[in-house]
Amino acid sequence: MTAPLPLVVVRGPMRVALAPLAWLLTAVDVAVRRPSVLVVGTVLLICVPSHISDVSASGHITAADLAAGIVVAVLAVRLLAGDRSTARRGWLPFGAALASFALATVTASDVSASVIGFIRYSELFVLVPVAVAMSLRDRRDIRLVAGAIVAVTAVEGTVGVYQYVTKTGASYAGEYVRAVGTFGAEQVMALASLLGYGLIVTLALGLALRGRARTALLAGAAFLLLPLGLTLSRGAWIATACAVLVLLVIANWRIAALVAGIGAIAFTLLSLSAGGGDPASGTFSQRITSITSSGSTPDQSVRDRYALWQAARAIWADHPVIGVGLKDFAGYRDSYASVALSAGSDVGDPASGVSREPLLSAHNQYLMVLSEQGTVGILAFGGLLGTLAVGSVRRRSGLLPPAEERFLDLATPAVMVWTLVDFVYGDIGGGPSSVLLAVILGLVARRSVIIPRPAEEAR
Repeated sequence: MTAPLPLVVVRGPMRVALAPLAWLLTAVDVAVRRPSVLVVGTVLLICVPSHISDVSASGHITAADLAAGIVVAVLAVRLLAGDRSTARRGWLPFGAALASFALATVTASDVSASVIGFIRYSELFVLVPVAVAMSLRDRRDIRLVAGAIVAVTAVEGTVGVYQYVTKTGASYAGEYVRAVGTFGAEQVMALASLLGYGLIVTLALGLALRGRARTALLAGAAFLLLPLGLTLSRGAWIATACAVLVLLVIANWRIAALVAGIGAIAFTLLSLSAGGGDPASGTFSQRITSITSSGSTPDQSVRDRYALWQAARAIWADHPVIGVGLKDFAGYRDSYASVALSAGSDVGDPASGVSREPLLSAHNQYLMVLSEQGTVGILAFGGLLGTLAVGSVRRRSGLLPPAEERFLDLATPAVMVWTLVDFVYGDIGGGPSSVLLAVILGLVARRSVIIPRPAEEAR
C-alpha cells in the first residue's frame, strides 16, 4: 500500500501572497455556479458615472455593458458545456429579432456605423435578456436581482433629491433643479427610466412579501415618487402611472380604484397650481400642465418630437421594406425633417455650463425601428415585445415559491406596460441605464418564455 501524500499547509507570507488568487478562484466558482451574482454586479455598476459628454459619438461602452457581456459569456460557456437546466423553448422571437437586426446592418448605407447599432440592439433585446432569464433559476436568484434593482434605485433617487435641494442637477428653465442622478446632464432621461422600473419592482416586491420587509418596500416605493417627479420627465410620469395602475389592478382592483381617484385629484390640483413663489415649484406645475396642452399648444421639446416623428415616417415611406439601416436615422434626418425641428436641446449643469445636445434619434422607439429597419424590422421587433407582453400575463403556478411567483406575476406585466408606453415618447438611448432595460426584459422572459426545467429533467 502506498503511503498517503503529505498534507501541505501554506503558512506565513506565502499564504498572504496567495490569498488574492484564492479569492479570485472562489469568486469565479460562485459566478459560474450562480450567474445571478454577475447580474447583480451588472445592476450595481449602473450607478457608475459613464462620463459621456459627447452624445453624438458612437460606441460608448460602460462598466455595466462590460459586466453584462461577462454574464452573456458565462451563460454561453455553460450552454456549450451541455447545461440542460433551461427549457429550450421561446427562442423564436429572439432569433427573429436578431435576424432583422443583422439584415438592417448589412443593407445599411453606412455599414460601419450600423455594426455598432447591431451590437447595441443585440445586447439590449436578445443576448442580455436571454442570459438573465437563464440565470434566474430559483428564489434566491430572483431575490438577489430584485434586491439589487431596489438598492440601485434608492441610491439614485436619493442623489436626485439631493441635486434638486442643492440646485446641482441639470439645467431646466434657468435653474439647475432637474434630477439626473449619477448619469450626468447629457443623459437627462436615464434617471427617469431607472426610477420608473425601480419603483415598479419595489412596489411589486413589497406587495409579494410580508412583515417588516413589506412595510419598508412600500415606504421605499412611495419615496421614489419624489425623485421621479423631480426628473421632470413627462413620458416617464405617464408610463409609470399606467404601469402602477396595471400592477394594482392585478393585486387588488379596489386599491387600484382608490389610488386612481387620488391620483386624478392630485393631478387636477397640480395643474391648477400656480407654483407659488418658488421657481422650481412653478416649473414643476408648468411641466404638469404641459401634458394636457401638448396637442393644442406644444412647447419646443414637444414640437421637436413631432418633427422627428414626421421625419421617421417619411424615411420609412421612402424605404418601406428594410429601412435605411441601424444608426442611420441621424444621417437622413435633415433631408426629411421640417423647419419646425430645432438644432438641438439645451443641457447643462453647474460644473460644465449649458451646451447644445443634437437630436440624433426619433424619440419614439417604434418609429425609430420603422425608419431604420423597415417593415421587416418592426414586425420582428413587435413580435418580440408582443411575445413578452402576452407571456407576462399568462398564469403559471408551481414553478417558484409563492412570494417569488407573486412578485413576477405583479412585476412583469407592469414593466412591460411601462416599456410599451415609454417607447411612444422615447427610445433606448445610451449610457448605463439602458442596460437595466435588458435586465428587466430578462425578468419578463424568465416569467414568460424561458422557463427552467424541473431538476430531474435537467440531469
